[in-house]
Amino acid sequence: MSKPRKEIIRKVTLPGMFCNLLLAAGKFLAGIFCHSHALVADAVHSLSDLASDFVVLIGVRYWSAPPDEEHPYGHERIESLVTLSLGLMLALTGLTIGWDALQGILEKDREVPGRAAVVVAVISVLLKEALYRWTLHAGRKIHSSALQANAWHHRSDALSSIPAAVAVAVASFYPEWGFVDRVGAVIVSVFIFYAAWKILRGPLFELADSSAPQRNEEIRRIALSVPGAVGIHAVRTRNHGQGLITDLHLLVPPDITVKEGHRISTEICTRLIRSPLKIHDVVVHIEPDGEADSDAKERTAPVCQNKDKRT
Repeated sequence: MSKPRKEIIRKVTLPGMFCNLLLAAGKFLAGIFCHSHALVADAVHSLSDLASDFVVLIGVRYWSAPPDEEHPYGHERIESLVTLSLGLMLALTGLTIGWDALQGILEKDREVPGRAAVVVAVISVLLKEALYRWTLHAGRKIHSSALQANAWHHRSDALSSIPAAVAVAVASFYPEWGFVDRVGAVIVSVFIFYAAWKILRGPLFELADSSAPQRNEEIRRIALSVPGAVGIHAVRTRNHGQGLITDLHLLVPPDITVKEGHRISTEICTRLIRSPLKIHDVVVHIEPDGEADSDAKERTAPVCQNKDKRT
């Protein structure tokens, strides 16, 4: 990762940490003194955002490291692991909040939330939505899944503050509807679970070595644009961090030299890596045209794939 990219992550995350700290403290104090369970739940959500900020700031040191002998493909999957941890933290937060709120809905003796809590919730909505837009823009600009995941933490906090504000307002103005405050906390947990799934989906598929079949045709087109490339088959892709690792089989004229075949394959690698497809690494298997197994051309896995299926 380049130095400017790391600086952008720090520049966006540090102010977010400061805002999350202030919001968590403000909502927690307002929830305690104004007797609002929904606002206390929202404060816990803000604390989870603060924890995610710490994870991003610490993790960027490791996933930004260049490839080395033990990690020849780089360290980008550390970012996926960080993103996964953020999603799991958020899901656990939602579970805790929802369970606590459900247990308290049927309580008969409820304290009526104070109206000042509504103001705190509204401020939280506006501030966290602004943080979401700023962080998401930066995350998309530098293609950082962890930063985009952190943005969704901000958005989920903003969204969760809306039902919290409504619940507090209803319960404070209509004391006989005091249970609405607990219902608001349950709604907050639903928003949190949804945000957690959006965060977890990407890294889960990547760590399971999911492919990007929608890019196979573009890879084939770029490879065939190199003079001397007769055919391309058995194209495979694998998600790796914010990019791809791919391998393919190249058909070349059977009478060319090894040196010429190497030149063609090197040019294919260069063009693919320089393309907008974000390809990190390419492996090209060269075959003489006319002698390749016709059935192999239709397969998506290379001929030399290990067929041993031990369990």
